[in-house]
Amino acid sequence: MAIKQVLKMGDQLLLKVAEPVHDFKSQALRDLIEDMQDTMHALNGAGLAAPQIGISLRVVIFGVEKTPRYPDAEEVPYTILINPTLILIDDETEEGWEGCLSVPGMRGIVPRFKKLRYQGYDLNHNPIDRTVSDFHARVVQHECDHLDGVLYPMRIEDLSNFGFSDVLFPDSDLQDD
Repeated sequence: MAIKQVLKMGDQLLLKVAEPVHDFKSQALRDLIEDMQDTMHALNGAGLAAPQIGISLRVVIFGVEKTPRYPDAEEVPYTILINPTLILIDDETEEGWEGCLSVPGMRGIVPRFKKLRYQGYDLNHNPIDRTVSDFHARVVQHECDHLDGVLYPMRIEDLSNFGFSDVLFPDSDLQDD
């Protein structure tokens, strides 16, 4: 379909709670997911939420094989997740560097739950129910935050751990967010 422009932090749509998907058979939903896939892959993203391309629906996609944006990350299976629900397994958190296509050129250390269960649906309305940990759990939390109007800088506890990628990581490929 098309590579869409990603909305940047400051756009009010990114601060809204997205609406649930009701019609899983619509061509509009299929077109949205195709646009999200094209956009995420073109920008080497680990995930993308529909609100990031201007559509306020509870749809996220994510998946990581190898990407220059997250060179040390474990693989995360490619997933289309519609109307997700996150269920915390326990209170254990860990901090990790995050970036975002809606906050280009910046990184920050964000605390996230280390392990969680997520549920939702794929494009064909088949249920998805997975228990995940580590980077996979981080990616799901980051993308689902977009559905609730939350951007990762809002979760940073110490702003001294937030800055421009090219300054924080001058010898790395991470600077091209």
